Amino acid sequence: MDLIAQGYGTSSDSEDASSHKPAKVAKITSTSLQVNGAPDVSLEDPSYARHIYTNPTDTTLAVNLNYDSMLQPVQGPINPFASKSQEVRRNVWTGHVEENMFSENDFRTQQQSYAAFGFAKDPSVLSVADNGQSGSGKKGTGFVGDIGKAKEMDGATIWDKVPKHLRNNQNQKKRQTRGDPSVLEGENAYRGPWATFEGDGIGELSGPTEEERDVHDKQREAAEVEKLARNKATPAKAIANGSETTIFHGKEEHDYMGRTYMHVPLDLDVNLNAEPGTQTCFVPKKLLHTYTGHTKGVSAIRYFPKSAHLLLSGSMDSKIKIWDVYHDRRVLRTYMGHSKAVRDVNFNNNGTEFLSASYDRNIKLWDTETGQCKATFSKKTIPFVVKFNPDDDKQNVFLAGCSDHKVYQFDVRSGDVTQEYDQHLGAVNTITFVDDNRRFVTTSDDKSLRVWEFDIPVIIKYIAEPDMHSMPAVAISPNHKWLACQSMDNKIYIYNAKDRVSQNRKKLFAGHMAAGYACQPSFSPDGRYLSSGDSEGNMWIWDYKSCKVHKKFKAHDEVVIDSAWHPHETSLLATASWDSNIKLWV
Repeated sequence: MDLIAQGYGTSSDSEDASSHKPAKVAKITSTSLQVNGAPDVSLEDPSYARHIYTNPTDTTLAVNLNYDSMLQPVQGPINPFASKSQEVRRNVWTGHVEENMFSENDFRTQQQSYAAFGFAKDPSVLSVADNGQSGSGKKGTGFVGDIGKAKEMDGATIWDKVPKHLRNNQNQKKRQTRGDPSVLEGENAYRGPWATFEGDGIGELSGPTEEERDVHDKQREAAEVEKLARNKATPAKAIANGSETTIFHGKEEHDYMGRTYMHVPLDLDVNLNAEPGTQTCFVPKKLLHTYTGHTKGVSAIRYFPKSAHLLLSGSMDSKIKIWDVYHDRRVLRTYMGHSKAVRDVNFNNNGTEFLSASYDRNIKLWDTETGQCKATFSKKTIPFVVKFNPDDDKQNVFLAGCSDHKVYQFDVRSGDVTQEYDQHLGAVNTITFVDDNRRFVTTSDDKSLRVWEFDIPVIIKYIAEPDMHSMPAVAISPNHKWLACQSMDNKIYIYNAKDRVSQNRKKLFAGHMAAGYACQPSFSPDGRYLSSGDSEGNMWIWDYKSCKVHKKFKAHDEVVIDSAWHPHETSLLATASWDSNIKLWV
């Protein structure tokens, strides 16, 4: 077919019509036009284009959807590897919970009917039963549970009258007859309103049967045999008084001038005779030395008074060792006199003597230089803490907190108990002298803190709150104004140590896990930092002013039970752990 296209003239009227040239003819062949008998036609419903598709698991929508869009079926490819439980549209962890309007009365009725008969009506409104009611139930019956019984009872509830043969009280006990009022004894005796149910055994002799008695006798005999076998275990052999021993591990006890390790070294770049706390302290950054010598966990460490050139340690291997902090950094002497684990050690003011408390129920007084045991004190109870009176004129007096809820005051010269403080209701864990040593503070397993006047067994302050936990470790600040108490709720609380002992609510140190362990806190010499170990072997250091964690580092493999800052170094920190090691950090 040939199509002739006519051209258009110009819009100018001044041009002559004769000047127009004929337009070119566009010739289109028949092959340029094709007829498609089956064009592509969309089979989708045009209304789908107006829907907004959402994820079935979405719980929040950013737009308002119409009703039709929200009720569209789930579309898209099916996961061939999904299990049946994954195909369920869950809105809770265990499946899909459907929210419906259900009155409280109807709910209780169906709940009790299900408990009594084993079936109840399906409360769903998204499905329809065969009879046209909401809730399809099992197989379109409209009930869930025992469908057969539901059909037999015609869907009755607890409020409907049920035939006698369908009731659940068929196996109930029958009540005895009231009896004949004219008969006082015998089978048909008068019981009246006191008639019991058959089989209750009222009036019959009660007690275990012969079989039960035989079983009980066998269990008792087995328990006695086990107790005898347990008692045959050989206990730790007690060390008799006067048989204590000591071992000196150095080459010579005296140097060329006749001085022992008690002499304060003067060949160091640190003045060990200076006043503690005069220098600014910093957080330790690296491990300096590891002391290995104890075979079991270390329970307590104490620096030598004033100079701190020696370190004393008590261990669960029943031994006490003294270590050199400078020079060779080796063990100098071992003190052996306890038969069980050592719980606490404490120097006197000049360091010539120290006390050791052990689980063998003994407190021993040792000579630091010679290793001689000067005296042994015992009240037949376990001492948990021992403390010399810090006053120079009372160095013959020390206090011991014991497991019998008492604090005993001993006189070293006579060996007698001169005073008892017995107001606690649990084992005494700590003793701390405050207020220029006129008073002392004790903490106990009874979750209380008590303040005592020295040598007067009367409480002058008692602190116990319902939310308080036991505080088995207490440290006093270098200025003797504050007490840091390690609590069993993984927190360190601060108490005022001056005239009025009270909690400082603005100071609280947390973050570590120390519950169940008496991890001893420690202040830096300048009071800027507070440190404590935890049950996972970590060392925590807080800034005391801001109460924020300044540093945390892995110190030991097991619980860090004690830590102590060197009074003359800027960043020397000693840590003791139940992994039997003592470490110096600088």
